[in-house]
Amino acid sequence: MTVVTALHETVMTIAEPHRARAYRTQNWSLTKPSARGRNGIVVSQNHEAAAAGAAILAAGGNAADAAVATAFALAAVEPWNSGLGGIGFGVVLKAGESRAQVVDFGPVASRRADPADYPLTGEMKLDFFAWPGVVGDRNIHGPLSFCIPSSVAGYATLKDRFGTSMPVSELLQPAIGLAKRGLAQDWYTTLKIASSASILRLYEESARIYLPDGLPPVPPYQGVPGFMRLGNLGATLEHLARAGLDDFYRGELAARLAADIARAGGVVDAQDLADCRASVREAPVIDWRGTHRIHTAGGLTAAPTLQAVVEGMAGSPPPAGGPDSAWFVKLSQVMREAYASRLSGLGAAQMAKEPAETCTTHLTVVDGEGTIVALTTTLLSSMGSRLVLPETGVLMNNGMMWFDPRPGSANAIAPGARPLCNMCPVVVTPADGGVPRYGAGASGGRRILASVYQMLAFTLDCGMSLEDAAHQPRIDVSGPDGTSADARLPEGTLAALAAAGPLSVVEHGVLPLNFACPNMVRAGQGEQDGISDAASPWSAAVAAS
Repeated sequence: MTVVTALHETVMTIAEPHRARAYRTQNWSLTKPSARGRNGIVVSQNHEAAAAGAAILAAGGNAADAAVATAFALAAVEPWNSGLGGIGFGVVLKAGESRAQVVDFGPVASRRADPADYPLTGEMKLDFFAWPGVVGDRNIHGPLSFCIPSSVAGYATLKDRFGTSMPVSELLQPAIGLAKRGLAQDWYTTLKIASSASILRLYEESARIYLPDGLPPVPPYQGVPGFMRLGNLGATLEHLARAGLDDFYRGELAARLAADIARAGGVVDAQDLADCRASVREAPVIDWRGTHRIHTAGGLTAAPTLQAVVEGMAGSPPPAGGPDSAWFVKLSQVMREAYASRLSGLGAAQMAKEPAETCTTHLTVVDGEGTIVALTTTLLSSMGSRLVLPETGVLMNNGMMWFDPRPGSANAIAPGARPLCNMCPVVVTPADGGVPRYGAGASGGRRILASVYQMLAFTLDCGMSLEDAAHQPRIDVSGPDGTSADARLPEGTLAALAAAGPLSVVEHGVLPLNFACPNMVRAGQGEQDGISDAASPWSAAVAAS
């Protein structure tokens, strides 16, 4: 065989649908260690934020306290995914109880939101959701893309309803210290900022912070990365530590936020902030084959679609030794059907797949008593609206992008409206009320659901350890039109998936991000463990000392 013939046969083999391989960018095997302990575990997409939460546990705080400390710390060390300008949902199961509670601080449009502010271009926008395009992309970035920033209200409610007497000022100290030090200026920071640079440059304070000299910051060629300050974020965190979290909505800081937003041209105002409240309600429960109960955040999240997938897979558990080809094919079919139903219900059945960039963060905490918190919080897009409010240093969300800009549609822009979103924090209890109990969730837009379901199946049905489950190759279904599969899956599984419908075989890496980033904790009898996503470079599970 000649070299040319061999090369031609290799190219043709790669071109076969079930063998198709994207250009390989990584030639290593990634592993992520789990954490184990008796005094609690914090898992986060940033190791410093997880360590901050673990320190709160070690100092006498509980899971709610640690989750709040971790969430605030993430604003300083992972600003592209979450922060004071975001929104979210949490699920909390107190030790010894059998029913979880939801802390709902999901997206809400301003009471002054006006569909007329979002005139259509007549073309479709296919980058994130397949909505009709809006003039100037004003629903995607800038001041008119803001929903009411409810994260601080959510963290305050989580603390007030489920935390200890530890003062909020103590919970904020790690975040303040990290904000004063600055964001680590390593290769991952360069990557994340560069991905949003074309829009960050449009907004003066965003460009000043993230694009020094007009370019994304880069780490030194050798040695230790430096740090970059995030504008006035540190001062705002210090103010909240002194004045209390309510000041963000009904105090001096609220007035500064409202003034910042008004100067930028936004419609979220002081009344929207003053009216902002997080709510607490009983978590809806999904039956998992009679063996477990999945406590979810409910209706406006991915929970209804998760329930459809659980019900569709009820008669098809994976083999005890691990998932096989038939199981992955069945899951692909069930998830495609579930998404067809979900998206048609939105009045937008032709929604495009979301891009590679993840834009959400998830953290999971279990304390030494066994209380579990699963908290997902987001700015929606990576770096949200891309607009940093200069007086406060708050990077605002672009939650208006969740709405269909067509007036009168099922998910239309309207004053005070709430859109459907993809977050899926869960807590799991055995049907008999015993142990182990689990908390889980993920970041990654519409990819979240597939990763959460598979992590649950690997642990609850296959009996995998958390570490094995986190490293098990997965598939992704983010819509009704096809499946993505990890190139590490067995060749027979890829062939079976290709025979069952459109298939893309992709890498599980840092970027492109083809799979969501899940994490999980387990509370057993006197011991806990946790794991973060193997492909996330900064993520970690940290045990309290």
